Amino acid sequence: MPRRLLQRYLPHPETLRRQRSLRFLSHLIGTPSLWMLSRRSVANAFFVGLFCALLPIPFQMALAALGAWSLRANLPLSVGLVWITNPLTMPLIFYGNYRLGAWLLDLPALAAPEQLSTDWVAEQLLEALPALVVGSLTAAILAGMLGSLAIRLAWRWQVSRSWKRRARRRRYRLGDRT
Repeated sequence: MPRRLLQRYLPHPETLRRQRSLRFLSHLIGTPSLWMLSRRSVANAFFVGLFCALLPIPFQMALAALGAWSLRANLPLSVGLVWITNPLTMPLIFYGNYRLGAWLLDLPALAAPEQLSTDWVAEQLLEALPALVVGSLTAAILAGMLGSLAIRLAWRWQVSRSWKRRARRRRYRLGDRT
């Protein structure tokens, strides 16, 4: 995997430890396993980040950080992947989760109003909540597992490719000497 590319964009643990708002977590942030870029830590980070991103709950980043700590996943990737559900994408993702949950529970999906308002959402929330929870959990588990699997396969493919490239170079060099 492009480890150097990831390391270039990930924050350094020392800079985070020095921030005032994160000083109370400095002993956790300094844990080396949260900053490693190995196949396992990156794949676990994708699982945790995608899982937390698709849950319709507040404090998704805190939950992702806790998940990264418990699974020894890469902390910055876990927390960063939560931003897949940002204010622009959140309505579409959660509506898709709701539709998935309604389909799984065999419930008729509520039709979207012509003009979305907070009053309509408040009125329909109790009726839509079971489908939203089931759909979000299903989508979160599937996305997390598929993301983790994709990273593991891509990492393995990249390592295999670099081994083959290294063997070709070695054969070429040995062929030039004789």
